[in-house]
Amino acid sequence: MLYSMIPAAFLLVNFILNWEMLKKYGFSTKNQDKQGKVHVLYNRFLLAANCYFLVDMVWGLFYEHRDIAGLFPFIYSLTVFYFLLMLLTMLTWTCYLVAYIDKSGRRSIILIYGVWIMFAVGVICLILNRFFHFMFAYTDAHEYIGETGRNISFFLQILFYIIISTYMFFIAHKTAGQKKIRYIAVAVTSIVLGVFLTLQIFFAFFPSYAIGLMVGVCLIHTFVEVDEKKEKEIHDHIASAMAEDYEAIFYIDIETNEYLTFSKSQKYMTLNAVATGKDFFKEAQASIEDCIYPDDWEYAKDFYNKETMLKNLEGRRSFSFKYRVMINEEPRFFLFTVMRESNGQYLIFYEKDIDDELKAEKKQKENQKQTITFGQIAESLASIYDVIYYINISDSSYVCYQTNDTYGNLEINSSGDDFYKESITNISQMIHEQDRDKLLEFVNKDNMISTMETHKDNSIIYRMIVTGKAQYTRMTVRKSSDGSHFIIGIENVDEEIEREKQHLKELKTEKELARRDELTGVKNKTAYKELEESIQGYIENHISNLAFAIIVCDTNNLKQINDTKGHAAGDEYLRASSHLLCNIFVHSPVFRVGGDEFVIFLKGNDYEARHELMEKLQSQVRENSKAENGIIVASGISEYNPEKDQTVSEIFERADKEMYKNKKNLKSQA
Repeated sequence: MLYSMIPAAFLLVNFILNWEMLKKYGFSTKNQDKQGKVHVLYNRFLLAANCYFLVDMVWGLFYEHRDIAGLFPFIYSLTVFYFLLMLLTMLTWTCYLVAYIDKSGRRSIILIYGVWIMFAVGVICLILNRFFHFMFAYTDAHEYIGETGRNISFFLQILFYIIISTYMFFIAHKTAGQKKIRYIAVAVTSIVLGVFLTLQIFFAFFPSYAIGLMVGVCLIHTFVEVDEKKEKEIHDHIASAMAEDYEAIFYIDIETNEYLTFSKSQKYMTLNAVATGKDFFKEAQASIEDCIYPDDWEYAKDFYNKETMLKNLEGRRSFSFKYRVMINEEPRFFLFTVMRESNGQYLIFYEKDIDDELKAEKKQKENQKQTITFGQIAESLASIYDVIYYINISDSSYVCYQTNDTYGNLEINSSGDDFYKESITNISQMIHEQDRDKLLEFVNKDNMISTMETHKDNSIIYRMIVTGKAQYTRMTVRKSSDGSHFIIGIENVDEEIEREKQHLKELKTEKELARRDELTGVKNKTAYKELEESIQGYIENHISNLAFAIIVCDTNNLKQINDTKGHAAGDEYLRASSHLLCNIFVHSPVFRVGGDEFVIFLKGNDYEARHELMEKLQSQVRENSKAENGIIVASGISEYNPEKDQTVSEIFERADKEMYKNKKNLKSQA
């Protein structure tokens, strides 16, 4: 009777301690998030422990009345279930442990496979024990006898508990804080189960393993379940407090994309938010067109991608972005902030309505601008412009200010009722006839209003006739800070334009000389490299309809001419070679890229007629070779193949190989 009272008490205590856990999570992992699945696996361990307590209790009651023959089949069956449930507690405990530490490496896989193998072997042994009593047996008086197989089974289970406790201590050593304490508690629980299973070997008629299970359950309840519940309450309290300042807070599992939502905002809840979800990124993408202002759809879609979000977090703790969300059919600006949780397993995503803040900030800036007087603005502009017009947008009236000294002080020069009407008259009298139309279009009121809606400023350069001479002038228009006036500045840029023209002319001449071969007059190697880089860019950007070919030429006999007739004759031979190539390939640039090497870039008409032109060149060279007089140039051509060629150098190398083939043929014919 005493034996049965111990597991009966444990059964009751276990239900009392863990009733809330059993009721909340149940035994099915379906529709559970990752943390919920861990609780379900623990519940399965609790269920296995409770079944063990129940079987151990009933076995104790029946065993006291073993002299009743009719009870023996039940006693035997309970003994089988006793061993089976002992194995089942080890199996469910290991499954919970692996899920709890959330490690999917090789060690965890070995543990799972190992415990399943032990469980399967144990079941087989219990079945065979009916015929071969190597696990347990009963005498004719129905007294229990533990056989060798029982001790071997217990020893293997003890060894397994030692292994998993060692593994848990190893994991705990690599962690810190409360998680480390919880891992140690799980490891100690595994040791407790192993120790009390050892005692069960020596005290077969005392419920040692039941005591070990109860001690283990209490350890987990105290140091893991209660601690996690307390930590969750703290997190919930923090999240709830933060939700006062944010419209919503999302807690996202990086691995599974599952999430929790905290929100106290009535505005946010109009968006049909949910407390939990299966895939934050998928659901966010799906809700964009329902919740977000249409102009911001594409911008928002770029952010709701896990890879993009994690990339943006590389090297920093958080990042933010903002766009407009539709609240009660009105667009409002929201600020979105993403950060990693300290353990790196979760993303925390904050949403905050900042529309009122942005409007207040904008109003403050406008007020600051209004404190700056027009006179201060005008004095600043006077250092740049010769004349400033201040034009009322609504009625077209204006005031004209003009610099009156070298320090940029302004004085009113004139005023009028209609700037645009007077401009039409002045333009016809004072502006160069070739610039009148474009200036009339520029100062057209409707055109100016339309342009300044999308531009901060707008400028035009035109020629004004002053004392019979054209003078370059720039007109620049801006809108005042309050949006009620146009500010037009006029400045003399004649010297600036002349300097720019001269600079461009010198620059063009300088660039042309730098890219010209001094000896032959054709383009040089620098020019070819620039062309090669430009064409390479077209290839990399997959420019369509890109058709060109490269011809590589090599002047024969140059060294012999230099050695026998002198370098002057060699230079003349090179000039004659370049003339031959330029006369045949009239529409294509010719480059001298080495001492006796030329490159021709075929395009346009020359590319279309490439075969005829190559035949013309090689035919001329063959005639010169037979006559032993004139220019001998070896040549090879290669065309760009968009399906195969990745670089210009590949095309050049093919042409170079063809040139060497031609060179070899020319020598064999000589």
